[in-house]
Amino acid sequence: MASVWVGHRGTIKDYPGFSASVDAEALRKAIRGIGTDEQALVSILTERSSAQRQLIAKEYQAAFEKELKDDLKGDLSGHFEHLMVALVTSPAVFDAKQLKKSMKGTGTDEDALIEILTTRTSRQMKEVSQAYYTIYKKSLGDAISSETSGDFRKALLTLADGRRDESLKVDEHLAKKDAQILYNAGENKWGTDEDKFTEILCLRSFPQLRLTFDEYRNISQKDIEDSIKGELSGHFEDLLLAIVHCVRNTPAFLAERLHRALKGAGTDEFTLNRIMVSRSEIDLLDIRYEFKKHYGYSLYSAVKSDTSGDYENALLKICGGDD
Repeated sequence: MASVWVGHRGTIKDYPGFSASVDAEALRKAIRGIGTDEQALVSILTERSSAQRQLIAKEYQAAFEKELKDDLKGDLSGHFEHLMVALVTSPAVFDAKQLKKSMKGTGTDEDALIEILTTRTSRQMKEVSQAYYTIYKKSLGDAISSETSGDFRKALLTLADGRRDESLKVDEHLAKKDAQILYNAGENKWGTDEDKFTEILCLRSFPQLRLTFDEYRNISQKDIEDSIKGELSGHFEDLLLAIVHCVRNTPAFLAERLHRALKGAGTDEFTLNRIMVSRSEIDLLDIRYEFKKHYGYSLYSAVKSDTSGDYENALLKICGGDD
């Protein structure tokens, strides 16, 4: 069965001539030796697909009766450790942990919540919800409910439910109808009917929404983004704008997030690791293209000038090349 986590525009592919036992052995040696051989860790873990890394972790556990991720945690530190552990974590579990992290402690990292929930497909979200429940014995919906409120909460819950239509067929009649509903719910109304925005933007397929946004422009003479900015506010507004951005171009949305993570003083490694790892087998090539197009320099050079050491080497290998 094809994984819902693998696309056609990733930088990382299955490694040819792969042997889980050979790799497990090499990793054990790299970790157990006098001083850790970070170079070996990087070259193995960044050159294997996620499915292959899962097999290595299984093999490692069977051969050495230790969890690979625990050995990595025990031996490494800082951002490099987080990145290596992320690589040996399955995609659904990784997302579940990132969601948990963004809702932990005081204050919620709404940007991370928004980014994950708007860029995952329905089928991916179903796996993430399952993983979340397995790890934390609490439903993702309950976690989101207790950390957020209002229309923002409603929209997040709809997305977390993984009910967005995934068909590629578009219905012109429905697009006209939805565009009119959105217009009536916002621009054409005293006060805004937020539920209509949530319903349409969180449940319709991306191709369908593209058509709806074109129709919306015909009816209202303005872009849906402008209406959302004028009618809504706060995190709910941020979430809907993120959906629109993803509908128009998901790789461009993620390129912008990376640009923000790498810009200015201090790097947002939390975001950097998440996007680089989670998109490395899906669309990182497209993200690189959009990054260069929008900012005039390559993602590779941005990572290079903003990170250092083993952490930098690993990220550059995942990035897969300069543009």
